Amino acid sequence: MDYKDYYAVLGVPRDATPEQIKKAFRQLARRYHPDTAKDPRTAEDKFKEINEAYEVLGDPARRTRYDELGARWREEEAAAAAGGGWGAPRSYGGTRTGAPEDFEFHFDGTGFSDFFEQFFGGRARQGPGGTSETFHFEAEPRRRAGADVEGDLLVTLEEVLKGAVREVSVRLTNPATGETQTRTYRVKVPRGVHEGQIIRLAGAGQPGTQGGPAGDLLLCARLAQHPDFQVRGTDLYQTIDLAPWEAVLGTKIEVTTLDGRISLRVPPGTAAGQTFRVSGHGLPNAGGRRGDLYLETRLQTPTPVGDEERKLWRELSRISRFKARGS
Repeated sequence: MDYKDYYAVLGVPRDATPEQIKKAFRQLARRYHPDTAKDPRTAEDKFKEINEAYEVLGDPARRTRYDELGARWREEEAAAAAGGGWGAPRSYGGTRTGAPEDFEFHFDGTGFSDFFEQFFGGRARQGPGGTSETFHFEAEPRRRAGADVEGDLLVTLEEVLKGAVREVSVRLTNPATGETQTRTYRVKVPRGVHEGQIIRLAGAGQPGTQGGPAGDLLLCARLAQHPDFQVRGTDLYQTIDLAPWEAVLGTKIEVTTLDGRISLRVPPGTAAGQTFRVSGHGLPNAGGRRGDLYLETRLQTPTPVGDEERKLWRELSRISRFKARGS
């Protein structure tokens, strides 16, 4: 797999802070989100690339490996995952029901592409140094089922909410003859799909041999990072920023949800970290029942302040009886 400069993808320097990385991701994700972009088809690829970059740079452990190993980082991560180390995501390949035990194949999917490549007509095995060795079938081949093709499918939260129909292309290449077949399928993403759920397309995998049935296409749903929400099961979590006077005096603000904007009343005396629950504005489960949206408050300190503002803050500190650290 080609090395990708994820810092360049997000437009941040290599010494960017976690806050700078998150801010850059949120800005780009809003700009290129398939549901809001001016050109959804062009934006979709960019949105996937942004998600891929943030999944690496937004995770301190993965970012460290990426920085230290450079172009080898993903190869080393996959090797560590196979050995049970690092806690990295699984390496996606496929298995062949009823095939010899040494039948195995791999593809270079990043988990963010709707295009998958597989081999057929032989037994491919990953050789030393990442090369591919090919072993042909026996002189008297038997009728065998084709292998399943596995891959990830990036799903937005809006697609979880409403469901969607996506196009997925699979290119199957015979390593012996170089013959290539490309097939495109329309995949129904069900409403309420969850992280890790398998969407199966029967007969869309590797062709069988000697009249055997084709394998299946198995797509593992991966929820795309969202610029506003964090996902916990079917519940969504969002941070809302308040000015100090809004927290003290109370206010009414507009909040973005997956269903649109709603009005939220913030009562006087709201503390930093206080959570408000908006019932039924989370993600649906398989039965259609929706989770909740939780809004956590965060106080923003005004900066910089002018001379007149500073004068008023000093006057407030003089007359206020509030003690932040007790008596």
